[in-house]
Amino acid sequence: MTRSIGGPGRAVRVAPNRKRADEWAVVLAAADIPHWIRRRLDGWALIVRAPDAAAALESLDAYDRENAGEGTDRGDAAAPARPVTLVGVYVALLLMGLFAITGAREQHSVWFERGSADATRMVAGEWWRAVTALTLHADVPHLLGNALAGALLVTAVCQQLGPGVGLWLLLVAGAGGNALTAAVHRVGHVSVGASTVVFGAIGILAALRIVTPRRVGSRSAKWWVAVAASLVLLALLGTGPNADLLAHVFGLLAGGAVGLLGALTVRWMPPASVQWLLVAAAAAAVYAAWRLAF
Repeated sequence: MTRSIGGPGRAVRVAPNRKRADEWAVVLAAADIPHWIRRRLDGWALIVRAPDAAAALESLDAYDRENAGEGTDRGDAAAPARPVTLVGVYVALLLMGLFAITGAREQHSVWFERGSADATRMVAGEWWRAVTALTLHADVPHLLGNALAGALLVTAVCQQLGPGVGLWLLLVAGAGGNALTAAVHRVGHVSVGASTVVFGAIGILAALRIVTPRRVGSRSAKWWVAVAASLVLLALLGTGPNADLLAHVFGLLAGGAVGLLGALTVRWMPPASVQWLLVAAAAAAVYAAWRLAF
């Protein structure tokens, strides 16, 4: 029913589900307007050639007016429904399992010697520490705090982007935050923990809220809400007496950067098979970093 013409075009509407997009496609087909449907992060986009955009919008608006009495609306204001994911819970359980192996920092295990985010050694070339440090925790309270926050926030990111894309953006944000922290300190600074990923998740969610808002047209009016909420969370969660404030700030900024980049460049949702391949690749990257550490 959809006339697939490919090439560049303009999205005239974004539907929360394929059924609504197909409904609009029927309207354009009846009006003999070439069009195609593309899956994006913000829903199912109905796209036409730029010269046909005005005619397409007119036809769709006329269709809405004709069906207004039946309670039909445009339906492009709601966020698309996505399958529930528990990736954040699995990540939290994995962190707990690793803690059972590595122990606490006060035990001075070889894991902390080889994997901590030691700024001196990272600047000297041991870049893998930016990744390995994310899986180490100083003590049980440190672990539980990050596991709980990660279960919630990692799940939220993966719910929006899919498990594979979400985990990769989180890994890049966490490692990037650690790398930036090491670059600033250069010497005499050692840190561990997944809190950089946690704040990276906050940055990613804020970026997604800005670029792909839940309601069409709210971007200009409410983008600052996401930024303000991120700063409030940073103040509440990331500035305690033993907190590595700089790492948290850089994690938040790195998350915001990769979130914006991902939202602006990844305009389609990879299928489940690709998502799980990306999950496996993310796990392999962490494993490879530890292999380099030892």
